[in-house]
This record gives sequence, C-alpha cells and structure tokens, in this order.
Amino acid sequence: MATLTSTPTPRIPRVHRHPALLTSEEFLNWLKPGIHADLIGGFVFKRTPVSMPHAHLLNFLDRLLGVYIEEENLGQLFRKTVAVRLSTRETFLPDLAYFTNSKITRLPETHAPFAPAFVTEVLSPATAKRDTELKFAAYELHGVQEYWILDPQKLQHRFYKRNVDVLEEFSEHEERVDSVSIPGFWIKRAWLNPAKLPSVSACLAKIVRSKKTRRSS
Repeated sequence: MATLTSTPTPRIPRVHRHPALLTSEEFLNWLKPGIHADLIGGFVFKRTPVSMPHAHLLNFLDRLLGVYIEEENLGQLFRKTVAVRLSTRETFLPDLAYFTNSKITRLPETHAPFAPAFVTEVLSPATAKRDTELKFAAYELHGVQEYWILDPQKLQHRFYKRNVDVLEEFSEHEERVDSVSIPGFWIKRAWLNPAKLPSVSACLAKIVRSKKTRRSS
C-alpha cells in the first residue's frame, strides 16, 4: 500500500488507444508512492496541495474515526494512501476510506479491488466538482454504502447513505449525524468547523459514552 515519499513524479505512460486515456491497470502501474491522483473516466487528475482549513478538518476526522474504529475492532481506515479500483477506468485515492473486517481480509498488497463501505472527501476549489459529480456517481454505482462530502470553507457538509441503487442525502437538517456503515459512530456538525475543532479525545469519549448508555438501557 502506498506511503508518502519524495520520489520523482513518473511520466504518464503513452497508450495506443488514446494519448491520455488509461485503464485502471495502467494507472496502478504508473502510480508511485507520494503521488496523489485519481483516474476518472480513464483520465488522470493530479491533486494539488490543500488549504490549512482543509488539512485541519481532515486531520481531525481521520484521528477521531481511526481511533474509534481501532478501539471497537471494526476494520481499518485509510487516508489517501490506498488506491481503490472501482472499474476499468475508475481508480481513486479517497481522502478517507473505511473497510470492514471482512473486506480487510480480502485486500491484496497493492490496492483495493472493490469499494469501501464508507468514504469521505473534503472539498477544495480544484476538486469540488469532481467530488460532488463524477466521483459521487462512481461511488454510487460501485457500492459505497455511505459518502460524506465535507466543505471546510462554507461548512455545507452533506451526508449520503445507500438506498438500494442510489446514494440519498440524510440528516440534512440535523445537528447530530449517525453513521449507517460504522456501528455506533456519530458526529455533530459543530465539530466539523476547522476554525473551532474540538478535542478528539473529548469527542471520542462522548461517542463511546452514548454507545454504552444505549447498550445498558
């Protein structure tokens, strides 16, 4: 699985069918540690450095979700380092991707050949359209159960869950958002403001305490 290094960026390989169009296999062969890019519709989209609010929000959710999933033994959370192959011409590196224990046991060494249960993408000006349109459609088509789209600038966070073949928005007007794919996990919208991020340990304690309360009631 890819890790961040300072290796030089390789050139995108030439293919005979189209000067820029790649298959997922060609993209995975080209992709090297330290490169952040997505293959969307056969075309490579490289990612640029993000803003500090974007980074702070992603750091917070990564730590909160990661610790919760680990302590509850629910599977594993990956951040931008695992390539997810969805189809012949769709391979993404999600900001956050959660795989259940049953899916973790089926992961090969090089990439994930199937969709995660849960994906989060944090919007930036360069990627917002792709995250909310092209990648949304691919996540929906290929079986992602829950998709969170977080906006660190406008704070217009949106949450989607699977209903048969489509991803439908949920908790649109609610302060508390309960995950449908990560058992017992929930979050408050107020926690997702990168200018006023709460303590990860304090938030985790509230989530765990509420879960224990429900079990005992």
